Amino acid sequence: MDNEYNRYYIRIRTILGIAPKTIHEELATALGPDAPAYRTVAEWAEWGFREGREDVNDDPRSGRPVSELTDENIELVRQVISNDPHSTYDDIIAETFLSHGTIERIIHDHLKMRKVTSRLVPHQLTAEQKEERVKVCRENLAKFRAGSWRLCDIITGDETWIYHRQIGRKSTNASWIA
Repeated sequence: MDNEYNRYYIRIRTILGIAPKTIHEELATALGPDAPAYRTVAEWAEWGFREGREDVNDDPRSGRPVSELTDENIELVRQVISNDPHSTYDDIIAETFLSHGTIERIIHDHLKMRKVTSRLVPHQLTAEQKEERVKVCRENLAKFRAGSWRLCDIITGDETWIYHRQIGRKSTNASWIA
């Protein structure tokens, strides 16, 4: 905002016909070390305002866009995450070609998502279920000691359905949630 005020001052003083050197000296007196350089004052006075320029703001520049936070990019990141909720930042970068910072802003600020690491939560058994398991184990142990069973004949398990995903690191076990 200070640059805008300085440019307004330079514009008004240039319209009044005051030389850039005098304008710079006035700004240096008023602002001290925060004053713009003489070359800056001269450029704005000569190239800008004497040629009829009205706007005190910078012209748009070519090159990298100011922001990659477009609706298309937000939707692209949303699709990548919905296709694979376990995707990492590197996976998303590889698919979207967006920067890490942009992806972070999209996920946290726009999609309001965070990454949660899942972990094993053992199910709780009732007292009856525990007693039944102890009874069955004692029966199996008795059969094994009597020689009617071999250890390889015993198969244990319960009726828990498990979603199988090969986990390498803790970070790959995490998934995005809203």
